[in-house]
Amino acid sequence: MFVDKAKIKIKAGDGGDGAVSFHREKYVAAGGPDGGDGGKGGDVVFVVDDNFSTLIDFRYKRKYVAERGQDGSSRNCTGKAAKDLMIKVPRGTIVRDAQSGRLLADLSTDEPQILAHGGRGGRGNQHFATATRQIPRFAKPGYPGEELEVILELKLLADVGLVGFPNVGKSTLISVVSAAKPKIANYHFTTLTPVLGVVKIAQERSFVMADIPGLIEGASEGVGLGHEFLRHVERCRLILHVLDVSGVEGRDPIEDYKIINRELANFSEELAECPQIVAANKADMATQEQIERLRTFIEGEGHHFFVISAATTQGIDALMQDVAGVLETLPPIKAYEPEPLTEEELAARSSGSFEVEVVDGVYYVDAKWVEPILRTVDMDDYSSLQYFQRVLQSSGIIEKLEEMGIQEGDTVNILGFEFDYVK
Repeated sequence: MFVDKAKIKIKAGDGGDGAVSFHREKYVAAGGPDGGDGGKGGDVVFVVDDNFSTLIDFRYKRKYVAERGQDGSSRNCTGKAAKDLMIKVPRGTIVRDAQSGRLLADLSTDEPQILAHGGRGGRGNQHFATATRQIPRFAKPGYPGEELEVILELKLLADVGLVGFPNVGKSTLISVVSAAKPKIANYHFTTLTPVLGVVKIAQERSFVMADIPGLIEGASEGVGLGHEFLRHVERCRLILHVLDVSGVEGRDPIEDYKIINRELANFSEELAECPQIVAANKADMATQEQIERLRTFIEGEGHHFFVISAATTQGIDALMQDVAGVLETLPPIKAYEPEPLTEEELAARSSGSFEVEVVDGVYYVDAKWVEPILRTVDMDDYSSLQYFQRVLQSSGIIEKLEEMGIQEGDTVNILGFEFDYVK
């Protein structure tokens, strides 16, 4: 199955928690705090793998989570950093942020792309000792890893895109000029997925050609197969437009040319400006009058015109030589410029959000990000409780509770931990 679009969730690893520990050694009195820092969480890294040709694997697995950093330990030992999570995708895949639509990465080269950064490790209690607070019984939790929902979209990397109505001979043409072996039959939509073929002109002179499944009128609006696969023409440097000059199916090749170009323009203005070469196929079944009529029109449009028969290989060599020559004058395959999300944008999404609900006089606070903080707080230690109170104050939770009318002595429940509210 050819899958060229998928939506997945990715989450980098959280940082490990800092440790609460005190140095204990024989003959060493009051050794002091020695809790180590937590290790960094693993990044989510996308890499190109040329053994993959579709995004089908992402249809069955939709969530990818990197490992969490190791917690710190005693004797000032820092936790081990987690391994990065490597996600392999086909070459030509672009990654967009599902929420904003921003382009995050273009996986067209061999360079790995970090899409979600792992959280930093929390600091151990060794960092919180002061002259007045010599036995800190709290530590910092690890920072959460970045979390995103992304859309993967495969845009084939091909120099030349074959376009044209169904059954005009595109599959036959690519099978003749390359080693590609598409399914060929005498009915519309024989080709259901894009087919790539490498065309060799000389020893070190070749290009990649893509047979795009048949376009029809209304393709840019979702009719037929065209809407699904028009994206694969976007990166092409040159369009090879194949027309059935014989009109054997009762269609006018000039009208076909106008319809296909209209659909390309409706899909993308850049596609409408892409250089084109026109191949008049099935010339062995056409009259000279049909060929000359089409030649006059196409050359009037300013395009190179070739009369070919893919079935008998008539005119194929001259066409491929011209395609190679034109490609040498064109810029390289289009690469997209990413617009990564800023740290501020990511922070606004992942932290500080909470909800408060009152049930039977109890104020329930739902704030997932508080959980790692609770793990490091010693409720029997005054300075530790002060730290927790500062977190609630700075996050706006206390202000929200007061807006909802909380009174001294009312019960507050945060993720199962209950305490009485005190002003």
